Amino acid sequence: MDEDIRVRIAPSPTGLLHIGTAHTALFNWLFARQKGGKFILRIEDTDKERSREEYITDITDCLSWLGIDWDEGPERNDLYGPYKQSQRLEIYQKYAQELIDQKKAYYCYCTTEELEKERQEQESKSEPPKYSGRCRELSPEEIDKIKKEGHKPCVRFIVEPKKIKFKDLVKGEVEFDTALFGDFVILKSDGIPTFMFAGAIDDSLMKITHVIRGEDHLSNTPRQILLLDALNFATPEYGHLPLILNPDRSKLSKRKNPTSISVDFKNKGYLPEAMVNFIVLMGWASKTGKEIWTLDDLINEFDFDAVGKSPSIFDQSKLDWFNGHYIRKLPIGELARLSLPFLQGSSLENEKEKLLVALSLVQERIKVISEVPDLIDFFFKAPQGFKDILVAKGSTPEKTKKALEKALEHLEKEDDFGRDSLEHLLRAIAKKYDLNAGEVLWPIRVALTGKDASPGAFEVLEALGKEESLKRIRTALDMLK
Repeated sequence: MDEDIRVRIAPSPTGLLHIGTAHTALFNWLFARQKGGKFILRIEDTDKERSREEYITDITDCLSWLGIDWDEGPERNDLYGPYKQSQRLEIYQKYAQELIDQKKAYYCYCTTEELEKERQEQESKSEPPKYSGRCRELSPEEIDKIKKEGHKPCVRFIVEPKKIKFKDLVKGEVEFDTALFGDFVILKSDGIPTFMFAGAIDDSLMKITHVIRGEDHLSNTPRQILLLDALNFATPEYGHLPLILNPDRSKLSKRKNPTSISVDFKNKGYLPEAMVNFIVLMGWASKTGKEIWTLDDLINEFDFDAVGKSPSIFDQSKLDWFNGHYIRKLPIGELARLSLPFLQGSSLENEKEKLLVALSLVQERIKVISEVPDLIDFFFKAPQGFKDILVAKGSTPEKTKKALEKALEHLEKEDDFGRDSLEHLLRAIAKKYDLNAGEVLWPIRVALTGKDASPGAFEVLEALGKEESLKRIRTALDMLK
C-alpha cells in the first residue's frame, strides 16, 4: 500500500457527466483504491458562461451512483482545498505574476483579429500554426502606447525550443518538440486561467502524484511539464487512456450518441453494476478473461499493464447484455422497486401483487428497466391490434382458427390452470388435431399478450387465470371471422 499516491478527476461542470469522464474517473478510482492512495474530485469551473451548479450536482450524484466515492472534494475546503477552481483565482494570478517577474512569461496585447491574420498567413505558407512571439520583445514605450489604447493583455508563457520526454503509464515513452508550440496563453485578459495552467498548478499544490486522463489531453502534457519546471514544482506521472469510439470508429458525440450517465443510462434503467462492468472493459481486460466483476474484485485485479493502447469501442449490445445479466440477478421485489418510476401514471404501479407476478414472467427478457411497461402491459389490459401477427409463420388462417377453437373448447373444461397441466393439455391438442405445437402455442400466446415476443403460452395462461385467458382467446377468434 502507498498512502502517498494521490490521483484526481477534474470535470468541467458545463454539461452532464459524460461516459468518457466516468471512464476516466473509474480508472483513477481503481488505481487509488488498489494502491491505498487518495482519490480527489476537483471541479474546473472557470468557464463562467457555461458552468452550472446543477451540473456539479449531476457529476457528484452520478459518481456516487456508480459507487465511485472521493476522499477530498468540493463539499469541503480543508487539506488542499478549495476544490473549485473558481475559488482559486488568486492562486493562479499569483503564480502568473511570479512567472512574469522571472521573465518566464509576458503580457500579450495582440487582438483576436491580429492573431487570426497571423494564423491565416502561416496557413498560406503551410507552416504549423503557432504564436510568433511578437509581444515578447515590446519596449516599455510600445507597451505604454498600447495600454493607452485600452487593450487588455493576456499572459503568455515563454516556450524555449527543447525536447520533452516522459514515460506515459499507458503509452510508454513519449516525446514532444516544443519548437512547434509557440508561446501559449496561461492567463486570459479577464484574469481567468487557461485549462493547462490552472490544472498544472492545482495538480502540484494538491500533491497529485499520477495524472490519469483521456488521450485527448496528451498534447497538453508537455506544456504542463514546462510550466511545472518553470515554477520549480514536482512533475507527476502521466497516463493517457485511449478514447472511446463508436463502432464505425467515429468519436462519441453528445448530439448523436448516448453519452450522459444520468439521462442516457441511469434514467433509462441501466444498473450501476452493469455500467461499471461495461465501462471498465472499455480499455482494460483481465488476463483471466473474466467479464463479470464487482467493484471489490476490480480493486484487487486492476492493473495499468493491462490497459490497452488502442481506442475502445462503445458496444451498445454489450452494455445491454451486462444490464440484462444484473437484472436477472435482482430479487423480484427490488426489480419492482426499480420499475416503479417507469410505471408512474399507469394502473400498473398500484397493483403491487400483480406487478410482482408480471415481472417474474418477463425478468429473463428485460435488458433495460425502462422496457418494463411495454413488456408487462398485456398483464394489466387486454391487447389490441395484433391480427397481423396472429398466424404463426408457415401456418394458415384456417389452421390458426382451428387451433384456437380446439384450445378454447378444451380449456373451458379445464380446472387445473397450472403451467404444467396446461402444457400437457395443449401439446396433446396439437397432436390430436394434426397440428404442430407452434401452430397452437403461437396464436394462443399472441392472443394473450398481443406481442410476437413474450413469455411462453403456459406461463401467461397461468398468470392471467382461466377467465381472462378465455376472454382473450375468444377475441382473437373473432378477428379471424
